[in-house]
Amino acid sequence: MAAKRDKKSKGARRRPGGERVLEGLAVSPGVAVGEAFLREAGEIQVNEYTVSRRQVPAEAERFERAVAKAHGQLDKIRAHADNLHGTAAEELGYLLDAHEQMLSSARLTKGVGRRIEQGRINAEAAVMAEIAEIAANFEGMNDPYLAARADEIREVGLRLIRSLSDRPYQGFKAVPAGSVILAEEITPADTALMDPRRVGAFASVLGGAESHTAIMARSLGLPAVLGVAGLLEDVAPGETVIVDGSDGLVILRPTSKRIAEYRSRQEAMEREARALVRLRTRPAVTRDGVTVTLQANLELPREVSQARSAGAEGVGLLRTEFLYMNRDNLPGEEEQTVALLEIVRAMGGRPVTVRTLDVGGDKLAPSLRPRFYGTANPALGLRAIRLSLKEPELLETQLAAILRAGVEGALRILLPMISTVAEVLEVRKVLAATARRLRRKGVKIADPLPPLGVMIEIPGAALAADAIASVADFFAIGSNDLTMYTLAIDRGEESVAHLYNPLHPAVLRLIQFSVEAALRARLPVSVCGEIAGDPRFTPLLLGLGVRDLSMSANSLLRVKQQVRSLDMQAAARRAQVIMDQTDSGRIAALLDDFSESF
Repeated sequence: MAAKRDKKSKGARRRPGGERVLEGLAVSPGVAVGEAFLREAGEIQVNEYTVSRRQVPAEAERFERAVAKAHGQLDKIRAHADNLHGTAAEELGYLLDAHEQMLSSARLTKGVGRRIEQGRINAEAAVMAEIAEIAANFEGMNDPYLAARADEIREVGLRLIRSLSDRPYQGFKAVPAGSVILAEEITPADTALMDPRRVGAFASVLGGAESHTAIMARSLGLPAVLGVAGLLEDVAPGETVIVDGSDGLVILRPTSKRIAEYRSRQEAMEREARALVRLRTRPAVTRDGVTVTLQANLELPREVSQARSAGAEGVGLLRTEFLYMNRDNLPGEEEQTVALLEIVRAMGGRPVTVRTLDVGGDKLAPSLRPRFYGTANPALGLRAIRLSLKEPELLETQLAAILRAGVEGALRILLPMISTVAEVLEVRKVLAATARRLRRKGVKIADPLPPLGVMIEIPGAALAADAIASVADFFAIGSNDLTMYTLAIDRGEESVAHLYNPLHPAVLRLIQFSVEAALRARLPVSVCGEIAGDPRFTPLLLGLGVRDLSMSANSLLRVKQQVRSLDMQAAARRAQVIMDQTDSGRIAALLDDFSESF
């Protein structure tokens, strides 16, 4: 049942003394030295056999019990997800929603039931056949995103077959402390069950750099290498293994010299981490005196303490989807107000930028499913501001909560996936009407009304930035979606993920165009995508004129360290040189060379 994908790897190199060096994809930085813990392959062999007509009802009942058991397993994983933070929590939440939806789909349940009844075969074989057919249909679709969902369908099928065969799920509770997990494939659900205090790192044969598993590994701070060909061919449980998530290496049976080298690297990383902590209270000011504002992106309210501990000067992006996920009913105005007030108060007067609901496409909250219709390409369909304007009660409720919470702190409103001036003007009308309604009721609201900003994440919005700047109060550049839409690449689709490149000249020119439009209109402009939290990009973004960066809290101190090492005039000169380039490789070389000079 496990998905098989051909992975390109640089291969293996033999070293004297039996050491074996394997190369894969560096997906989560850091290094670990520990004992190998081999995770069994996910594929389960299923035997097909005929059942009598009298046995059909009992076999159908077995399948129903397996579905219920699988739902229960997902509920347990979801409970564990409550302890996760940031991108890990978001990624796992979306994935579990998708798995729940698959388990409940009439196509799957009726299809399996029909195979049992008409084919008179056992439930395991019926599940195997139905899952294979559904996965094949997805793989045959022209849209890469939908084709990639075939792997998730197989994972659901594997869970059902485990439940039917009473084959227990092999978790990680019994893993010796400091172990390195080696497997053919590590799923996002597997990653969620890893305790970073017990698991040192992991590596697998399958997987891509921008897969859900990779994203969660980075969020959890677990070193990881994926796409390692030959990983399980010559390794025994308990053998010493090194995983180098920074350089994409897995070293089996390392020599004592190699172990000493990596122990030294670990100590250096720990010293660097301690040095970064000392930067928490220091200002983000360049060597030539230019101040940069560093704020945090938040997925969940409980992350506020992490943001404060990292020295965040505010919340540059509060994703409000947490209010809608993992529930069958919609959050009301009162509930949303209470949740926002909790964050505003916890930030102690620091500004909080609240992004309105951004679901749709792959992020489908259960409470909103009835409002969606089938679409050939979810990434280009009904989502974000398009959904909010189509379902105005969603927008009105959310804006009312923001206005009420704004009484106790500096709130800003950020609109996702804006593409036209008309959309911003429509939201302004709804905001004004909502404010009038609350005032008539005698409800205290923010006065003046909060600034209304726009996410620049669609190429059309970047190209129309001058016009949009005339109706917006600030810009926030979402580099992740901007790169995806500009290059027509789903970074979660492994076959094309290597082409996802925010240093592509077209992406950089759209960022430059948006920043310059904002500066001409004297609007604040920030970057809140993944490049904002990568110190490698800091000189370029600052050189282009950006003075406000928003990122995950665990990236903030490294970016601050980079800011404090820079000369802004030199960064501006290097940015100008970079923007004259037409080759991504040359751009990367110029950027890396500049960073290494400080």
